[in-house]
Amino acid sequence: MTLSVGDPIPDVTLTTMTGDGPAPIASKAALGTGTVVLFAVPGAFTPACSDHHLPGYVLRADELRAKGVDTIACIAVNDAFVLNAWGESAGVDDKIVMLGDGNASFAAAAGLELDGTAFGLGTRSQRYAAIIKDGVVTHLQVEPDPLAVTVSSVETVLDAL
Repeated sequence: MTLSVGDPIPDVTLTTMTGDGPAPIASKAALGTGTVVLFAVPGAFTPACSDHHLPGYVLRADELRAKGVDTIACIAVNDAFVLNAWGESAGVDDKIVMLGDGNASFAAAAGLELDGTAFGLGTRSQRYAAIIKDGVVTHLQVEPDPLAVTVSSVETVLDAL
């Protein structure tokens, strides 16, 4: 079943980088309180993700917060080390929580997997953006083309808030 508006977010274990190294974090703990903007990318350091998707959210993080967003989070089927390096290279600082879904558990639980085996990528996440309020999805836009950044862009999310 694919995650839809009105559904609670899946509760799986993700990873995030801390000062002491990678640490597990429950998705409900990371995404379940307040107003959260979650955007998912097929992979860190991939062209559309690095050139458009993540930078848009970094540049406009203050605008999202001004509209009442408590947490901005990026999730990808990568480990916490890769997401940390990607976040550092993109100047994320404390603007965006980088969440590793290394085993694609969240993507699978949400029904939003992407088969990237033809490109040597294995199972990944579809590209999407969601607005979550206290753990419940209130807005969800999945890209029809995983190489495009249109309906999951920061501009679309800002319009939806």
